Amino acid sequence: MKRYPAFLLLLLLPITMSAQQNSTADELYLRARTAAFEQKDYVVSIALAKEALEKAPDYTDISIFLGRLYTWNKDVVSARTVFEDLGKKGVKDEDYFVAYASLEYWNDENTNAIKVIDEGLSNHPSSEALWLLKAKVYFGINDYSEAEKAIASLLLINPKNTEARALAVRINEFSTKNAIGIIYNYSHFDKQFDDDWHVIGVSYKRITSLGSIILRGNYANKFAQNGTQIELEAYPRLSKIFYLYVGGGYSDDVGLFPKYRTGVSLNANLPHSFEAEIGYRQLYFTNSIWMYTASVGKYYKNFWFNLRTYITPDNKNISHSYTGTVRYYTKSAQDYFAFQIGTGISPEENRNNLLENENFKLKTFKIGAEYNFSVQANSFSLGTMYYNQEYLPNEKGNQFDITLGYTRKF
Repeated sequence: MKRYPAFLLLLLLPITMSAQQNSTADELYLRARTAAFEQKDYVVSIALAKEALEKAPDYTDISIFLGRLYTWNKDVVSARTVFEDLGKKGVKDEDYFVAYASLEYWNDENTNAIKVIDEGLSNHPSSEALWLLKAKVYFGINDYSEAEKAIASLLLINPKNTEARALAVRINEFSTKNAIGIIYNYSHFDKQFDDDWHVIGVSYKRITSLGSIILRGNYANKFAQNGTQIELEAYPRLSKIFYLYVGGGYSDDVGLFPKYRTGVSLNANLPHSFEAEIGYRQLYFTNSIWMYTASVGKYYKNFWFNLRTYITPDNKNISHSYTGTVRYYTKSAQDYFAFQIGTGISPEENRNNLLENENFKLKTFKIGAEYNFSVQANSFSLGTMYYNQEYLPNEKGNQFDITLGYTRKF
């Protein structure tokens, strides 16, 4: 009977040693992750991961992590070797395909990245990470049609994916080569002016390899007078993160429109689905009015939040304008409800001729809503805005705007 404990010990010894071995590999894996994420020491992390794999060669998670470490440490050859070895072993983990495709994407090996992604999607058709990466790859090589298909597939799986929603809006700007649009704005004043205002704008947008270009003609009936304006705007891309807004306009009908207008902004698509803009706008009637603008935006699930300010200095004081906007996207980047609230007058509004005089320094409150929806290549918009305008010191009036828009892409 005394021999049984020894016999049982011999039986349990391999199991115990195996558990210790796996436990040790797990501990090394944990230390490797700590070195990588907390200390940013990839050399130490790689050494720990390799030591862990010596103890547990078939530990797939550690092998994938080692491939990521080589990627982050810019050792492309070693990273690719790790991932190719995993492929030969028949590994089908979602994280393997994401890590391998990310290596190829970050090193501009886009053909291989798509190949890996497609294999991954055949095994994991509902993978949000793979669909998102596929959209990024195609967007990066200017294949906007395929990028739009990929991001649409992802949003069908999860309409509240924040990063996908932000990318969908960017892709939408380039998804077709041409677009024509028409917009009509109607304004009614209860006190400030006797006549209603009517403004119609017709535009043509063309996507080029450098970015989009927009040519627009505007017709206005204000103060019972007619006038026209021509505008040209461009959005050249500087990199994957930065792009510019450059715009200008001219009109012979000063008073209804500024004689000249110019504007330049630097825009950035930032990490964590943030975006930002800083720049200036200039209007010239009989004198130049300079405005400096800045905005910050954030995508969160189906929502887009934006806060914009205009600051207008002169010899006496500095005027401020603030506008907050919230959008709720229902389907694509062209389908959303929007709510807006703010103070002050914006040069982007059809009321910019009011900036010619001192009125822009008086108090203005505005609140409004907008609905945009699309039907195939057609998009429609309906908006309304209410203004409470101090048009003279201690004298306020109300303004009601209705805006209708239509765009056709082709």
